Formats: sequence, structure tokens, C-alpha cells
Amino acid sequence: MRFIFIIAFIVTIPFSADARQRKFEMNARCQQAYDAIMQLRLKTGLALLEEEKRSNPDNLIPYFLDNYADFFTLFFNEDPAVYGQRKKERAARLNLMAEGPSDSPYYLYTQAAIKFQWALVRVKFGEKWDAVWEVRKAYQTLKENQRKFPSFPLNNMLIGSMQTVFGTIPEGYKWITNTLGMRGSIREGMRLLNGVIASNDPIAQMFREESYYYYCYLKLFVENKPEQLWQFVQQKQLDTRNNYLFALMVANLSMNNQKAAQGIRVLEECNNGPEYAEIHYRNYVMGLLKLERQDDDAIQYLEKFVQNFRGKFYLKEALQRLSWAYYLKGDMTTANRYRQMIPQRGSLETDADKQAQKEAKAGTWPNPLLLRARLLSDGGFYTQARDLLQHKRAQDFPTISEKLEFGYRLGRIYDEMGMDTNAIRLYEATIRIGTNRPEHFAARSALQMGYIYEKMGDKVKARQSFQTCLDMVGHDYKNSLDQRAKAGLLRLDGK
Repeated sequence: MRFIFIIAFIVTIPFSADARQRKFEMNARCQQAYDAIMQLRLKTGLALLEEEKRSNPDNLIPYFLDNYADFFTLFFNEDPAVYGQRKKERAARLNLMAEGPSDSPYYLYTQAAIKFQWALVRVKFGEKWDAVWEVRKAYQTLKENQRKFPSFPLNNMLIGSMQTVFGTIPEGYKWITNTLGMRGSIREGMRLLNGVIASNDPIAQMFREESYYYYCYLKLFVENKPEQLWQFVQQKQLDTRNNYLFALMVANLSMNNQKAAQGIRVLEECNNGPEYAEIHYRNYVMGLLKLERQDDDAIQYLEKFVQNFRGKFYLKEALQRLSWAYYLKGDMTTANRYRQMIPQRGSLETDADKQAQKEAKAGTWPNPLLLRARLLSDGGFYTQARDLLQHKRAQDFPTISEKLEFGYRLGRIYDEMGMDTNAIRLYEATIRIGTNRPEHFAARSALQMGYIYEKMGDKVKARQSFQTCLDMVGHDYKNSLDQRAKAGLLRLDGK
């Protein structure tokens, strides 16, 4: 579900269209409101929109941007009370957009974007099938708009991103996209998106930062090219200090690419004072990053998150991390208290939340040495992690699960340090022992071996490794690992 952050930042802005009544007019005040909302300065943006409604009542843009403000609030904070209050606005705004001039490319585009935004919100509130059908409606509306206005760049920005994501869906779930008529292709999707980024079209340039969001997430999670991702972030000089949304994006990408120090720095340096929306997700990300760096105040951020967050995503994982933090401090009373909360709070929508629940119900605690090495490695502190493990052997650990984790963990450290031969040797040993076990270590080892061979240009061994990952069943993180392995195979096929 983390990947959900790839499509969470959809931005669509209509331009002026001649019409006697309703119109799509992106004037200076609406542009200012849009910029403020996209920086998560929601109060400022909404105030500007109210001014526009009073002075230019036929303009539909303010109502469209209202939806964006609601989207960010609901998607990030997941407050069911706010959801109940704002849910009725979806139909009202779609009806308003339908009153606009149909000869404008924004006529269908705004409707598609609203549908898609609410699909993502519905996912957060457990309305899965409604969300699927909402995505289908959005996709079909966009394709129709693309047929009518093939040169309209915002079509390609959104369709390209959607097609790239659809292209990674594992074979076992392909029937869903085939039935719904949503075809995927990584190559074609990225071609469309890159076209928008490179375009000199004034509209494409106006929304170029939005295309940057898609590019960054897809580069990491689908194309698996982190070097190109960070080079892009540096070249474009993304303003993570004043754009809170950019700061959250870079911190999230850092968390998923073993760059805890970078993520912490970005969140510490960004402006998130009273003018910015209160986003509880920030405390979750900061808490995880600081725990990986073994900072004492990691607990402070995680506790603030679980105390204030009203949603269900990430909660079980956050509680698990809190229990780990106290466990490593030797405070078993508090560690057990947080562990006991895991089955009662949150949901099982993400693989990480599922794994947290499974561990809590098992009643066993991780090996403290392996846990510290895991956290340090996940944060990118490879030398410290290696120093903890390099003088150990698999036989030093009493259970098969710990032996598997040791092999995978040390292999992953060597992998990240560029020591491919050592990494492959440990990955292969983990696969031999762990293929039919419930832990994810063997499947993740196969996936990582696929990445190594892909980097080497050995397509045969890369394909074998990705397929090995897909063939394993009944293990933790099955959905997310399968999606990444599927993306690897598609890259090898040039699709």
C-alpha cells in the first residue's frame, strides 16, 4: 500500500473556456490557491477559493480545488468523522463539473480526477469494491478525454502513471484489470509520463511538479532505479523546505530506500508551522526513520502518531515499532503493553500491518541482535549493521527462522555495500532453506538476486530469480514482493 503514495498526489487544473454560464477559468487567484493547497497550506488556499467564489460565481475551478483540499485531509489523516461530513461533496462536485463547457479538455478531466481521488480515499476507509469501480470510471473517462483531446498533456500525466501501476499487478490478480478494461504497461506508461516532463507545452510546464511526483515514485517502486531517482530530485532542486508535500514525498522515498538520515533531515528542515495542515503521517515516518537510526526520541514521534491518528493504516506497524523500541531498551512492561494493542487497533490492509499482527499473536520476540541489525540496515547504516553480524554464523542462532533472517540480513547488507558475490552466496543459502517456510526471507532473497543480475545485465538469471520469488507461496509480504518481482519481469521483457 505504500505504493499508493505514487498516485496520491494527483493534480488537475482546468483552463479558461468560453461559455456563457459555467466556465473553467484558472485565473491568478485560483493559481495562488492551487499553489497553497499543493504545499499543504490548506487554510490559505481555501480562503482564496472563497474569495473567488464570491467575485466569480460561474467559475468551476474553486469547487474543483475544494476537492483537492478534502482529498489531502482525508487521505493522510483518515478521520472517519471528517469522512462522514465530506463524503456527500463528491456527487455535488461531479454535478458541478458536468455543468461546464463540454468542448473543454477539462470537462471530462476534472470529473475523472475527482473520481480517482475519491477512489483513493475509499480505500483508506475500507470501501474496496467501490474504490475499484471508481478507478474504472476514472480510467474510462480519461481514455475518452484522450480520444477527444489527444494533445492535452494532463491526460498523459495521469493515464501514464495509472498504466504503469496496472502493469505491475501480479498474474493472480490480472483478471481484475482485464475485466475492468484497465490495461497496464510499464514501458508505455513511463513513456507517456516522461513525455509530459519533457514537454514545452505551457500546461505541461504549469504542472511539471505534479509529474515529478509520479516520476519519483515510479522510478523507485516500479523501475527500481534509485540512482536515477535521487539524481532527478537533485537536478530539479525540489523545494522540500517550503513545499510540505514534497518534504513528505522525499521522506517517504528515503524511508523506502535505506536513507534514514536524509529523510530525517528533510522533515526537520521543512516548514510545517501553523499555516500548514497538521499531517499525522509525518510523525509515523519520522518515528520509523529515527528508530532505524536508533535515536532515543523515535518513541516520542511514534507515540504521538498512535495517540492522534484516527485512521487504520500503519497503526499496527507503528505499535509494533513502539514495542520494539521499548523491548530494545529493556522495558518489557511497556513493550508488552504496546504489543497487546496491535490486535485491537488498525487494519490488515498492508503487508506490514499483517506482519505486525502475526508477530503479536505469535507471542515471541525477535532476536535483539538481528533486530538491531535489521533497523540499522533498513536505515542505510550498513557499516554498523555489518559490524553486528559479520563475526556470527548461522549456527549461532537457535531457530530456523533466526538462521534464515541472519542469512538474508547479512546478504542484504553486502548487497547494499556493492559486495555482490557475498550477497548472492547468502541469498542462495537462504532460498535453499527457506523456500517452503512462512517467513519472507527466501522470497525477498530471490527478489534481491533478481535485482543484482538485472544490474549485471544477466537477463536469464534475473528472470529465474524473479520467477523464483513469484513461485513461493504462503509467506509474509506476499503481495508486495510479488508486485516487485512482476515489475522486474516486465522490465526484462521491455514492457
